Amino acid sequence: MTRLRSLLFVPGNKENMLEKALGFKPDAFIPDMEDSVPTAEKANARQVIKSYLPKLAATGIPIIPRVNSLDTEWIEEDLATIVGPQIYGISVGKVDEPDDIRSISDLIADLEQKAGMMPGTLKMIPWLESAKAIVHCYPICSASPRIIGVAFGGEDFTHDLGIERLEDESEVAYPRNVLCIAARAAGIAALDTPYFRFKDEDGLKGNIAAAKQTGFKGKFAIHPAQIDAINAGFSPSQAEVEHARRVVAAFEEAERQGRGSTSLDGKVIDVPVVKRARAVLALTGIER
Repeated sequence: MTRLRSLLFVPGNKENMLEKALGFKPDAFIPDMEDSVPTAEKANARQVIKSYLPKLAATGIPIIPRVNSLDTEWIEEDLATIVGPQIYGISVGKVDEPDDIRSISDLIADLEQKAGMMPGTLKMIPWLESAKAIVHCYPICSASPRIIGVAFGGEDFTHDLGIERLEDESEVAYPRNVLCIAARAAGIAALDTPYFRFKDEDGLKGNIAAAKQTGFKGKFAIHPAQIDAINAGFSPSQAEVEHARRVVAAFEEAERQGRGSTSLDGKVIDVPVVKRARAVLALTGIER
């Protein structure tokens, strides 16, 4: 599966921003037709994105446009404009229940067929942004084989609950945990809401560290300056890689001696610890 650490939002109606985006290297481009585009610019955003798909595709970076939600008048035309072999998948806002996924997937399948593509080719990243969505979290995450990741929308979620958005994100701790657990159970990636203080590099790094510890595997960027920090934050550090190597080596030595556990630096090393270490090494392409 394509690794998605940094996913760069680009407002779909801004040609200059799409042009600039070509010079950056996120793990995915997210040309946006939804929240970053005012109502009067929706039609224009579709056409601008369509015109830029060849250039974006030429970078080799996956393109996952975000379309408007199922309850809007725009989604069908959004999809009809951009579904084709140049995109990797579709991101869709404000999914509330599993039936939404099935309806959207059916729309995509019809368009895939018209484009000469195998039905099921395009992937999907739904946004969970409401209390109803969190209640239905796992059924949404497992509603379609198209789904490769699920995104948490912190701003819309707090709006839905009528609560204030806090810097420490304590007000969204529960839904964030629920989403990460459901995503893991469904075998997909949990993707974190953007960090809107785009000039606060230290704040971003702290936010990423907390997200990683919660179980998120990537994060949406609203500014190209956030890409490097996000990629680094969701990649194993050199210290983590070195520790993982030592854990695996210590355990393999214990196995050769007929033991099922050992210790390293005063801590027990058993099977679950080794699995985590091997997972770290796998992210770097290291087998051992």
